Amino acid sequence: MFVRQLAYLVALSQYRHFAQAAESCQVTQPALSAGLRQLEKELGITIIRRDRRFIGFTPEGERVLLWARQTLASLDGLRQEAEFSRSVAGGHLAVGTVPSGLQASMLLTVAYRHVVPEIRLGLHSLSTRQILQRMKRQELHLGVTYLDQVPQQIFEVQPLYAERYVLVASEHPGRKLKPRLSWGEAARLPLCLFNHEMHNRAIIDEAFRQAGVAPRVIVDTNTISVLYALVRSGEMCSVMPVSALPDYFLGREITLHAIEPAQSAIVGMLRLRQKMAPPLLEEAWQLASRLDLQGQLDAPLAGMLD
Repeated sequence: MFVRQLAYLVALSQYRHFAQAAESCQVTQPALSAGLRQLEKELGITIIRRDRRFIGFTPEGERVLLWARQTLASLDGLRQEAEFSRSVAGGHLAVGTVPSGLQASMLLTVAYRHVVPEIRLGLHSLSTRQILQRMKRQELHLGVTYLDQVPQQIFEVQPLYAERYVLVASEHPGRKLKPRLSWGEAARLPLCLFNHEMHNRAIIDEAFRQAGVAPRVIVDTNTISVLYALVRSGEMCSVMPVSALPDYFLGREITLHAIEPAQSAIVGMLRLRQKMAPPLLEEAWQLASRLDLQGQLDAPLAGMLD
């Protein structure tokens, strides 16, 4: 059994297509197929279900795939350890983040690049459920999500910042909003919100429920750019965490309004519990604990909600 065969297997799980997996491994499709068949022969089991094309993995194959990911991750950690001297030289980290955490992820990326200039990051916008599933399958190294959703017997967690929710609106000739609103007043506005795949929608819905009102939701989506566009149009308002608002979105035409009583949720970083973390992962984890993300995320809004 060769490490390359395990890499073929993991690539096939990612691309779900023999030719694309072969291209990612920089080998021909026949070479990849032959390597996988040899792996099946050595193990004495059928790993892949085929019918001239990739159909999926057998139950035995799914277990081998998990083992392959663990083995490759351990080897990657060994390579990093061998190259690790005064600081981590580089490497790859896959990070899953809830859509409202993308702004925080950008700040983390900049900070990581200052410490590890050659780092390569894969950032994936996912729901909390998807992040947890992919981390269990070791497809992600780190997650940025709501800590109240994380089983801490499986994952190690550290808080990063507290989300606080505001009404976001744009100038509209038929609408004049007070600086501070109740949840009841916000519920009467035409709203575009994250859909129910996103945990912060549950937080927002609960705030409306506690106020005894049902929000007037016109559009819900899992794409944050859609919320930005609809708010900027002036036709709809949104309830969002201030940490989800990038600098380029804020301007004279965008207004922020505190909603009372205030709602907040803790967003943090998680990783799988393990006896020894690879050096790059440990460096990223420790750096996140030292950053003042709360201050950076709230700084552009200083005075706007006072």
